[in-house]
Amino acid sequence: MNTKIVHTANIWLTAMTLTIIARLNPAADPTSTDDDRGDVPGWVMITVMTAIVVIALLGVFRTQVTEAVTNAFTSVRNGG
Repeated sequence: MNTKIVHTANIWLTAMTLTIIARLNPAADPTSTDDDRGDVPGWVMITVMTAIVVIALLGVFRTQVTEAVTNAFTSVRNGG
């Protein structure tokens, strides 16, 4: 596997995660005067970060994931 591609993907994913967290955090906007807004629920950030991890893993291990899912469906169709 090309380590330069993996390194670039890691940098991109880190930047995207930090950007999403910063945008979801109402305290990150110094001009915000809406005190009733509250914090973004933790489950939203966990969901977004989980989606990013899944996309990253699919990008790296797409062939293996496809084979595993195909084998699982074949096993279920054939009765085990």
